[in-house]
Amino acid sequence: MSWSMTITLLLVFMLTISLPAAANTAVDFDSDAYRTMIAKSLMNLGNNKRIKEVIRKAENGEDVTIAFIGGSITEGAGANPAPLNCYAYQTYLGFKEMFGSGDGSNVHFVKAGVGGTPSQLGVIRYERDVIRSGTVEPDLVVVEFAVNDWDDETKGVAYESLVLKILEAENNPAVILLFSVFENDWNLQDRLAPVGWHYNLPMVSIKNAVVPQFRLSREQGNVITKQQFFADIYHPTNDGHRVMTDCLMYLFSEIARSPEDEYDIDLDKAPVIGSAFKDIILLDRKENFDVAEISPGAFSMTDRDVQRAMFDRGVSIPLFPNNWMRSPDSGSESFKMKINSKSLMLVFKDSWNPQFGKAEVYVDGELVLTADPHIINWTHCHPVLLYQEDEARLHEIEIKMAPGDEDKYFTILGFGYVL
Repeated sequence: MSWSMTITLLLVFMLTISLPAAANTAVDFDSDAYRTMIAKSLMNLGNNKRIKEVIRKAENGEDVTIAFIGGSITEGAGANPAPLNCYAYQTYLGFKEMFGSGDGSNVHFVKAGVGGTPSQLGVIRYERDVIRSGTVEPDLVVVEFAVNDWDDETKGVAYESLVLKILEAENNPAVILLFSVFENDWNLQDRLAPVGWHYNLPMVSIKNAVVPQFRLSREQGNVITKQQFFADIYHPTNDGHRVMTDCLMYLFSEIARSPEDEYDIDLDKAPVIGSAFKDIILLDRKENFDVAEISPGAFSMTDRDVQRAMFDRGVSIPLFPNNWMRSPDSGSESFKMKINSKSLMLVFKDSWNPQFGKAEVYVDGELVLTADPHIINWTHCHPVLLYQEDEARLHEIEIKMAPGDEDKYFTILGFGYVL
């Protein structure tokens, strides 16, 4: 989350005229009013054929994997302890209790939420963080980027590309689109939901469930207050994560009792926003580096202080550890790369550290970007699009420190390319 976005949301929050808070009583999760609120989250039941198959496999004792990809809410922010009380893990537990065979050990869990990052980064890291470089075949993937894609420069193309990347896998995984919400009642479901409607995917809107009742008193029908739902202006409390879990479980229960659709979803159609990045591939020091001719120059070091995320059951891992870092002592030689591709994204490190400076990025000799690690100003992975063309051709990339920042550090975390 950028500093400018933080200030904007704080101002919106402070300017919001709030009605008197409902009595600070515990949320009644067993009430009819609560169940009615949860039901409002079902934005689209969607084509159920793929999820029906996942349920059938789970009930028959076959191994199934439930995966989650998104931002900090998917990572577990706001929950305490996050690994156990986040909506992703609780939904996994609910699914295996409802559909798993025996003790449910045939149902497996993958969580790949990364704080402050959009689907533009998600589509780059999907194979590494969800498929785990070919070692995992998720049967069902929940996609949660409705509050992270505000600064997605592709305006939804990366999001639809990610959805198609998942749907087109050989094992035909199911996809659920999940739209979380901020405390100021904002999310991007109006931009992203057309993807779900286009492919008739199941969609769950937390916004639709909780926002209408936030301004009501208990007497008027309030079920959960903002103070109970949110730990801060972005992230849910344990109660909020419980609501998100129950919304997803309601979808599963509705699908379980519905007749199975005869035909699978139709992917043989033009995208509604765009699919330019569905075949994007991660490139760093370890992954696919042999597809490009790289001369790191002064960017020869490895940055160990990179953003980390809590995956799965709370394992904190470094993101993009196989990077290229330039230090003031490593010289002035540029990072140079030749690559044959039609699209290329750069992922660089944002940092709070004043020792990091700006770098200029050139494509075929033309300055296309001055990458500033202090726009967001915390240790963070920042994807930017360098070019997007219809046909692949050879491009030459050069990255060097911006004038005046020659005594600073800069870290290239990796690239995403489309052949």
